[in-house]
Amino acid sequence: MITIAVDAMGGDHAPRPEVEGSVLAAREYGVRIILVGQPNALRAELAKLAAPNLPIEIVAASEVITMDDHPAQAFRRKKDSSVHVAARLVREAKADGLVSAGNTGAVMTVARFLLGTLESVDRVALAAPFPNAKGGISVLLDVGANVDSKPEHLVQFAVMGEMYYRATFGNRRPRVGLLSVGEEEIKGNELTREVYTRLKKSPVHFVGNVEGGDLFSGIVDVIVCDGFIGNVALKICEGLALEIFGLLKKSIQSSLASQVGFLFSRGALKGLKKTIDYTEYGGAPLLGVRGVCVIGHGRSNANAIKNAIRVAAGLARAQMNDKIEQELSAAAVHPDRPGIRAPEMRKT
Repeated sequence: MITIAVDAMGGDHAPRPEVEGSVLAAREYGVRIILVGQPNALRAELAKLAAPNLPIEIVAASEVITMDDHPAQAFRRKKDSSVHVAARLVREAKADGLVSAGNTGAVMTVARFLLGTLESVDRVALAAPFPNAKGGISVLLDVGANVDSKPEHLVQFAVMGEMYYRATFGNRRPRVGLLSVGEEEIKGNELTREVYTRLKKSPVHFVGNVEGGDLFSGIVDVIVCDGFIGNVALKICEGLALEIFGLLKKSIQSSLASQVGFLFSRGALKGLKKTIDYTEYGGAPLLGVRGVCVIGHGRSNANAIKNAIRVAAGLARAQMNDKIEQELSAAAVHPDRPGIRAPEMRKT
């Protein structure tokens, strides 16, 4: 049985969504859950849900990293935080993956230093899935793990993104695009032009540059960019989707002439909301670390936590790390400096 360690104290409304989402995941996906946090608070939430006989265990952690904590300082000073303890469970092979809706910078720092990076990976990347106009899913990476990247890093992101897409969405040959300011090869800055040249020679199915307007078009499956651009693009898209949904709802409610029409429209709105709802996609996997790590929104509700656990379990079952190592070795993508390594995970 796949085991997922959940940082139950990290989110904005912890631990209720983390506990409820874990219960839902244990019921629906047949995974074992380790809730990491303050035992009394976790037991109290579990008692409200009447969830006996589920494979859920509690592991104590005495500290909590808040959204206001500086990632590096929190890593050094709060070594018994819930995300630290959860990451150690993965490192010691007591869990197959980690899910956290906590401070993104802190979670990435803990994962990189406690789990280490894969042998062939120099920079880890956050990969964000989102719906596209063709009814499928596209993935954007990096969306915040790095604010400055070199060409070889973006080539690695492309390889890791393609492997993640294959394992998660079942497409054996996903199309990979490079986010730039124009479709032509000569468009973009020095970084994107160099990356374009390298991706043409790589083993990924590179189809060329894509523009910002193509993020939701579905013409590509994996979109590669540096973390600064990716994070800005992601936040704009999330905010825009919420605003558009709110405006549509107000417009329909104020203009419909009949109650019947309103009921039909309300059903359509529910379908639209489900399509654009980030909670349906769980979170963003941190690709390139040793072990599975999925990072959710701080405001994640129970549905988001449940789906983040689903994503983590799926990546663990697919043995994603082994596949990324094989692909990067085949691509001969050599990092410019050593990454942060960790000892082999210990079997228990």
